[in-house]
Amino acid sequence: MSPEFQIILFLLLRMAIAAAFVVTASIITERAGPVIGALVATLPVSAGPSYVFLALDHDAAFIAQGALASLPVNAATIFMCVIYVVLAQRRSLLVSCGSAVAVWVVLASIIRQFDWSLTAGLAANLIAFGICIPLLAGYRHVKMPLVTRRWYDVPMRALLVATLVAIVVSTSGWVGPRISGIIALYPIVFTSIMVILHPRIGGPPTAAVLANSAWGLLGFGMAIAVLHVGAANFGSAIGLGVGLATCIAWNLTLWWNGRRKRLAQVP
Repeated sequence: MSPEFQIILFLLLRMAIAAAFVVTASIITERAGPVIGALVATLPVSAGPSYVFLALDHDAAFIAQGALASLPVNAATIFMCVIYVVLAQRRSLLVSCGSAVAVWVVLASIIRQFDWSLTAGLAANLIAFGICIPLLAGYRHVKMPLVTRRWYDVPMRALLVATLVAIVVSTSGWVGPRISGIIALYPIVFTSIMVILHPRIGGPPTAAVLANSAWGLLGFGMAIAVLHVGAANFGSAIGLGVGLATCIAWNLTLWWNGRRKRLAQVP
C-alpha cells in the first residue's frame, strides 16, 4: 500500500468516526426534546474528534495553542445562537441560519486578529454568556413536535462534519494552531440542527434547543480552558481527557439540577 493511499485512507477513517459521533448526537437531540437535546449538542461531539486527530499529528504545544484560540470562539458561538433564536421566531431558515452563521464568521474573523491569553479568553466567555443567557431564557420552554426523519438527514449531517474534520486535519500543518483551533470550533452540530429541524418543526421549537444550550455551552468553554492548561502542562492525552471529563461532568450536573427542580414541582 502506497504512503499516499495510507494517508487518504486514514483521513477517510477520521472523517467517518467524527461523522458517527455527530449523527448519533443529533438523533438523540431529535428524540429527547430540547433540554436533553441541548445537553447532548453541547458535548464535544464535533470539536472533540477534531482535536483528537490534531493531537495525532501535532505535539502538545500545538494543541494547547489551538485550544487557546478556540476559547474566545466559544463566545462567538453563543452570539450565533442568540441571532438564530430571535430571528427563528418569525423568519425563514435562510434568513435565520444565514444571519447566525454570518455573525459567527465575522466574530471569528475579528477574534483571529488578536493573540489571546487564557485570562482574556475566559473574560470574553463570561461577558458573552452574561449577556446572552438572560436574553435566551424566554425562548427555552417550547414543546418539541414529533420529527419525521427523511432519507437525506443522516447523510447530510455526516457529510457536514466529515468535511469539517477533513479541513481541520488536512490544513492544520500550514495554517497553524490558531486557525486550526478556530475552524475546529465551528458549531457544526448547531448548524445541522437548524438546517434539519427548522423546515420540519418550525423556528420556535428549533430555537428552543439552541436556547437551552446556553449553560451547556458555557461548560464547553470551561472544558476548552481545561484542555489548554492540561495539554500545556501534562501533554495532549491528559489535556483531552480532563477537558472531556469537565464537559461531561458539567452537563451531568445541569441535567441533575434540572431533574431535581422538576421533581420538586410535582405535588
